[in-house]
Amino acid sequence: MNTKRTFLKQSITTLLALGASTLASKSIADPQQLSTKLSKSKIRTKPIVVSTWQHGVAANQEAWRILNAKGKAIDAVEAGVRIPEADPNVMTVGYGGYPDREGNVTLDACIMDENQNCGSVAYLQKIKHPISVARLVMDKTPHVMLVGQGAQQFAKVNGFKEENLLTAKAKKAWQDWLVESKYAPVINIENHDTIGMLALDYDGNLSGACTTSGAAFKMAGRVGDSPIIGAGLYVDNDIGAATATGMGELMMKTVGCHLVVEMMRQGMSPTDACKAAVERIASKLGDYKQFQVGFLALNKAGEYGSYCIQPGFDYAVKSEHESKLINASSLV
Repeated sequence: MNTKRTFLKQSITTLLALGASTLASKSIADPQQLSTKLSKSKIRTKPIVVSTWQHGVAANQEAWRILNAKGKAIDAVEAGVRIPEADPNVMTVGYGGYPDREGNVTLDACIMDENQNCGSVAYLQKIKHPISVARLVMDKTPHVMLVGQGAQQFAKVNGFKEENLLTAKAKKAWQDWLVESKYAPVINIENHDTIGMLALDYDGNLSGACTTSGAAFKMAGRVGDSPIIGAGLYVDNDIGAATATGMGELMMKTVGCHLVVEMMRQGMSPTDACKAAVERIASKLGDYKQFQVGFLALNKAGEYGSYCIQPGFDYAVKSEHESKLINASSLV
């Protein structure tokens, strides 16, 4: 009897150990196998670039020049967003951007490649191309983000020249605002304060960039979502990438772009993932109709999509077969 009990006890112990070993093996291996399966089965070998707002059309053309020559996605997104950064007529990005309440143009940007390398700058002044400073933070330092005077000094040491970024047009807009000094963001006008760009290259690698002069007439020192990895931009080369526009504080509170990518990881299309993220944000707001939030996503297969709270958000697409501006679907 004792021998039988001992045998049964040993058999049960062995079976439990084998089961635990199998479960442990699966819990470790499955996520990696899933990512590998996704990346291999859904890989696209033709390049594509998408970016936020109408100023993304010209930006996409420059990015496409690099992608079509079989260049890297990370180089394409940097070069692409430099176009609106240098355009004084784009008054929410770079040179010519609306200043803060004190009359200072302050810039934020971040960039992220296929290996999760990333760089970011915030509250940068007098440097026209914050995206290229962010790229150097990624390439040359052990850090992810530099801010304020530290970012400015880093830029100068690396050959960037200081210049006046406040154009006559932006200065007049600020002076007109000072008459009442009322801060009430206007949906789809003052709040489309970014260009976010996502690209997929011939090697099937994803990268993204986001750059802005921030909300017009913001409080001095304010930083939004655009330079925050996970909030204004996120790239996972196994799954997809996302960027955001609108009221940055809302993306920061929800780590919105990371959320979009995680939704795609669960099997959602880019459009559905963006919609799910927007609906989650809207559900937390008392009156979501007073706000604008928009996401743009691109997955590993080269499929893209967008969604926002308010109508009026558009995004640009450029590939071998198409070059167009699309109105995003909206909650309202």
